[in-house]
Amino acid sequence: MNPLLQDFNTAPFSKIESHHYQPAIENAIELAKAEIDAIVSNSEKPTFENTTVALDFAGEKLNRITSIFFNLNAAETNDEIQKIAQKVSPLLSEFRNDITLNEGLFTRVKAVFESKDSLQLSPEQTMLLEKQYKGFARNGANLSEENKIKLRKIDAELSKLSLQFGENVLAETNAFEMHILDEKELAGLPESAKEAAQEIAKEKGKEGFVFTLDFPSYIPFVTYVENRELRKKMAIAAGKKGFQNNEFNNENIVLNIVKLRHERANLLGYKSHAHFVLEERMAETPEKVMEFSNELLQKAKPAALREFNNLAQFAKKLDGIEQLEKWDGAYYAEKLKKELFDLDQEQLKPYFQLENVIEGVFTIAEKLYDLQFIEVFNIDKYHQDVKTYEVFDTQNNFISIFYADFHPRKGKRNGAWMTSYKSQFIQNQINERPHVSIVCNFTKPTATKPSLLTFNEVTTLFHEFGHALHGMLANTTYTSLSGTSVSWDFVELPSQIFENWCYEPEALALFAKHYKTGETIPMKYIEKIKESASFHEGMQTLRQLSFGILDMKWHSENPSEITSIKDFELAAFKDTKLYPDVAENCMSTSFSHIFQGGYSAGYYSYKWAEVLDADAFEYFLEKGIFNKEVATKFKENILSKGGTQKPMELYKRFRGKEPKPDALLKRAGLLKNH
Repeated sequence: MNPLLQDFNTAPFSKIESHHYQPAIENAIELAKAEIDAIVSNSEKPTFENTTVALDFAGEKLNRITSIFFNLNAAETNDEIQKIAQKVSPLLSEFRNDITLNEGLFTRVKAVFESKDSLQLSPEQTMLLEKQYKGFARNGANLSEENKIKLRKIDAELSKLSLQFGENVLAETNAFEMHILDEKELAGLPESAKEAAQEIAKEKGKEGFVFTLDFPSYIPFVTYVENRELRKKMAIAAGKKGFQNNEFNNENIVLNIVKLRHERANLLGYKSHAHFVLEERMAETPEKVMEFSNELLQKAKPAALREFNNLAQFAKKLDGIEQLEKWDGAYYAEKLKKELFDLDQEQLKPYFQLENVIEGVFTIAEKLYDLQFIEVFNIDKYHQDVKTYEVFDTQNNFISIFYADFHPRKGKRNGAWMTSYKSQFIQNQINERPHVSIVCNFTKPTATKPSLLTFNEVTTLFHEFGHALHGMLANTTYTSLSGTSVSWDFVELPSQIFENWCYEPEALALFAKHYKTGETIPMKYIEKIKESASFHEGMQTLRQLSFGILDMKWHSENPSEITSIKDFELAAFKDTKLYPDVAENCMSTSFSHIFQGGYSAGYYSYKWAEVLDADAFEYFLEKGIFNKEVATKFKENILSKGGTQKPMELYKRFRGKEPKPDALLKRAGLLKNH
């Protein structure tokens, strides 16, 4: 019996074995094809119900199975799962093409689309129909037979390349370790980070301390270790992932990906991959994105240069450093921050015990959106670290299932993300509620201490939880418009706005309590957190913009002449560069967001959404951060609406006007002209 092919409500993790995946996916593809055939062969004339709606609900089983598989490939993978991913990814991209290139199906969709003015559809129905029609047109439905075949080949190739890219980055991350026997070499490193490194060493059957490129191990190392040579070794190792002369080198993969994306866009009648992608985003064109980036760059650069020079002088005064290098940045910034604000990440950590922060996030969600989270132990999970919750509103209506997975493991990729195992939708008058998950990589508890978070980790948890709220509070009819299925430069608004509560005394008082004494975080620390929030904001902004610009350069120009990734990258970074270049490092070869995740021609959207979130949070600040009226407007116009209307319309309905970058510049301290 294949558990994936039985009917299930929550994912039956404990019953699934790796060998179940491929047959289940193949079987579900056949099922979905049969559903599509039924739509195509329907003898009645195409209507909104028998075509548009039927197509939106087709393939539900396949979606459930693939979401389980790919979520685990990111959070709990192994060699076997990775091999299966290599096999099923081309099958799935082939299946997607079978749909978009199915002429009979497109003819029906087009017929409904062309009669839309006479159908009296609601805004949500109109959106579904337009999205569907464009989905076909933008993926080759209007191409000649010969070009359709070309498109299929490109898509199959691209899906393999991006998987390979990600596997190489993971392999490089896992391959490096810094093994240190003499504790003296770790001068400056906090006890908690040493303890964590001892645990890693123990797990690997070694004496002493082991550090890896996983963030909870890497970040404290480059931030605190006094030994400059060791910091250099660590930073160079992190920067050369995918850029070494070995089997995991990603240089050709990157060039192949950008060339294929460009070729695909041209085939579909677009000037570049970025023109293709942005047509469906709030930003609309690469020109608009570059204009937006350059406007922020102009405002941020003077501040960034000033901050960089201050940091360089500080390092020189302190340790006689003649030239500030990349492996010095975090180290001296932390020291300078401590001197300026008398604030040390380590002082704050005791106030951020993971369990308390989770409680805090839940309480804030309750105050704003009337949600209650109840931990349950009868829901199947894929690893014992995962926590499971049922979510209700204050009227006891069931809202969602919520999974949370907080600590690093060998089979888990770096970073933090939100995902879902089941979308929300309404069918046969039943509102099917979503199953939402967040995955993070926070410091593990040790023998003597619970998991204590850095303030950065706190904001990460709030960020991912903001995405989760967008998924949980979804309330739309159609799957493809539900929850986080919104335009990519809008999707970061719910996550980024939620981070703002981390900086507010009223919110911190709810959960920032010392793990030993229970004492609430002192006001002076809160003031310092707020003051230091815009510390080095100019440099941070430049860094974010540099990634967005690099992404745009890769995807808005013809890449056929590019031979050296490194040279191309240096040229893209010229206006945002602060540190000297490191010859053996390269950003693009491990830039997973754009070569493995879905952020190609979309990295700018982090900054774009920051403009939205600063503007939106200003509304909360005017009325009170727990103001019910503003929270309800945000919930009803943004969190519950998914992609049912154009983002700017939803935003204006919430805010009463379009956003301006002023709130962001003010928050970042970049409006001051001194």
